Amino acid sequence: MSKIKAFLLAFTILFGVTDAMAQPQPITVRIRGTVTAFDTQELGVKTRNGMKLKVHVTDDTKINVLSPMKMSDIKEGSFVGVTAIQHGPGTPLQAREVHIFPEAQRGTGEGHYDWDLEPGSSMTNANVDAIVATNTGEELTLSYKGGNQKIVVPKGIPIITFTPADKSLLKPGVKVFVITEQGADGRLTAKRMLVGRDGMEPPM
Repeated sequence: MSKIKAFLLAFTILFGVTDAMAQPQPITVRIRGTVTAFDTQELGVKTRNGMKLKVHVTDDTKINVLSPMKMSDIKEGSFVGVTAIQHGPGTPLQAREVHIFPEAQRGTGEGHYDWDLEPGSSMTNANVDAIVATNTGEELTLSYKGGNQKIVVPKGIPIITFTPADKSLLKPGVKVFVITEQGADGRLTAKRMLVGRDGMEPPM
């Protein structure tokens, strides 16, 4: 390869990398609230703190409807998501809700990370290795790639699952949890949406 060709190749690679780095990355925004309007493409949502937002809904938006479950529906080997809070250093994680993933969605969001349901909350999406009864509730031993957690599920905590649904559920008054991406222009596009039914509010 001549020096000129080598220089042009290096310049092209460098320019491509620099251009990719310059592109702003979408920001994930989670929205919890109530549907105010929907026109098949734009969803109006009033958030739990009173903000009124507009969210673009596409044919690629994954919509699921929630159904209530019981603690006995959680088995060893289930793949679950648990929103939890820790009340102090060294104290066990206490579940705020548990959602049981359908088997087809095993592995979704796997891991343990900060969450925004309330200050100090976390999310753990993981496999259930063990379930042990304690004085304060059922203790789940959860494992995921790179770690594990023990989380106590007190009695009365919401336990739900979800199944695929469509846009027909998006009616005024329905409670939703929407994971969106915010583009450079500020536009919110729904990537995934969980919809309550019969007054149910997505607890995560």
